[in-house]
Amino acid sequence: MFNELLPTLLKEYEQKKLKAEIDLDKRKEELYSKIPKLKEIEDEINSSAILKAKEILLNNSKSIDSFKQKVSDLKLKKEQILKENGISKSYLEPNYECKICKDTGYITDSNYKTRMCNCLKQKLLDYSFNKSNMYNLKNENFSTFNENIFSDEVDVAKYRFNISPRKNILNIKEKCIEFVENFDNPNYKNLLFTGGTGLGKTFMSNCIASELIKRGKTVLYGTAPVLLESVIDYKMNKQKNTSDNIYKSVLEADLLIIDDLGTESLNSMKLSELFTILNTRILNLNNKITKTIISTNLNINDIFNSYEERIGSRIVGYYDIYCFFGDDLRFKKNLNC
Repeated sequence: MFNELLPTLLKEYEQKKLKAEIDLDKRKEELYSKIPKLKEIEDEINSSAILKAKEILLNNSKSIDSFKQKVSDLKLKKEQILKENGISKSYLEPNYECKICKDTGYITDSNYKTRMCNCLKQKLLDYSFNKSNMYNLKNENFSTFNENIFSDEVDVAKYRFNISPRKNILNIKEKCIEFVENFDNPNYKNLLFTGGTGLGKTFMSNCIASELIKRGKTVLYGTAPVLLESVIDYKMNKQKNTSDNIYKSVLEADLLIIDDLGTESLNSMKLSELFTILNTRILNLNNKITKTIISTNLNINDIFNSYEERIGSRIVGYYDIYCFFGDDLRFKKNLNC
């Protein structure tokens, strides 16, 4: 599927890049008509660069330092004029959607090797595997988080915790932001969200996913039943002609979100695959830092009872566990509370 999607996506990238550059030309044209001096400086920079290139080709190059100094001085003049007119430097730069690859889909590393940009990897993951699972990231992120929909009532008998659901979710939000900020730190653990339905587990996962995607990380989402079935089907070659290597994507995505753990029908093969996925990502055996979020209605005792001890011990040892509690927010919304 990746191979089928790639040409289409690259055409989209080409169109985005072209549009950004056409828009820049329009902005330049409008600005230069208002401030001709900017056009004069731009032309002088370009002509100096052409002249220097000719000198180099003819082996008649004088000191390149003087050329660099001249260009630097011209750029400073240009920036000063922009500043005097209240115009940002970025106004004369293309508005690429991805600043890293400049909407090409590929980047060249320090060893001059070309590799796929994470923005293109993410689009391939979204089309192939995430599909509609992460469609709501624009609406579910830290900026749209509303603490007021959570009760501020402290009721130990009802919730079994001595803080209110609102205080609890604010604590969890703070830890989730900390998780994002320290994502590349191998000493920071993965996350396990546990609690009943409609308490904000998926929302908080989407908040983290949204922020990490903005930062150029790849995110793969899957419910436990679909994820494990897809991995097993792929490994048994059932999807050989219809899917790319989901197993590789599951192991190597910067962030893997496993939703609804505990709703899958278990067998020895699924237990084995789940352990391999968790263990590989915990130990960073794919030669990169990867993190995982698991969301489940099960508590930690249920996980030990339902899964092998080695899976439970990995979660206890390598995951920060956060309990979501309160009233079902979906039910409250339906009642317009």
